[in-house]
Amino acid sequence: MSALWRGPARRIAGDAPLLVPMTIAQLDAVMAIEVAAYAFPWSRGNFIDSLAAGYPARTLVDGHGALLGYFVAMGGVDEMHLLNITVAPAAQGRGYARRMIDALVGLCQALPARSLWLEVRASNTHARALYEHLGFVQVGLRKGYYPAPFGRREDAIVMSLAIEPAASGGPDALG
Repeated sequence: MSALWRGPARRIAGDAPLLVPMTIAQLDAVMAIEVAAYAFPWSRGNFIDSLAAGYPARTLVDGHGALLGYFVAMGGVDEMHLLNITVAPAAQGRGYARRMIDALVGLCQALPARSLWLEVRASNTHARALYEHLGFVQVGLRKGYYPAPFGRREDAIVMSLAIEPAASGGPDALG
C-alpha cells in the first residue's frame, strides 16, 4: 500500500485537480477547511496521528496549489475504512467528493480490498445521497455516534461498498 499511495502526485481525471499525499505542512489549510465545514471538526491531533500511523491520506489541490478537499482512510485485512472526506465549502457541488472516492476505490482495487466502509451523520442527506448513488448500501446504525449541538448525540449510518476487482491491464485510479 505505501509504495502506491505515497508515490508522486497524480491527476485523478484529465485536467482535474491533483490528488497529492497529505503532509504535516498542509495541516493549517486542512484545519481551515475542517473547521469551516463541520460544527464538530476533527482535531489537528487526529490528522497528525493518522499521518503518523501511515493511513492513506490525500489532499486535492487545484493548479495553483489551493486546497479543495482531502480524505483520510484506514486499511484493514481486506477492507478500507473512510475516516474523513471533506470538500472546502466554497468548492462543494463540483464533483470533487465523487472523484476522491473514485480514487480511493482504485486504491482498494490495487490492494486488493474487498469493501470500503464509512459512517455518515444521519442528517447529512447530501453525502448519503452521493454514497447511495455510488453504490454504497446501509449496513448498520451507530446510535449516538456523533456529537451534536446542545450536548446531544446524532446517529451514524454505517455504509459499505463492495469493491469490484480492477480490470486487468488497465491503469489504476491514481495513475
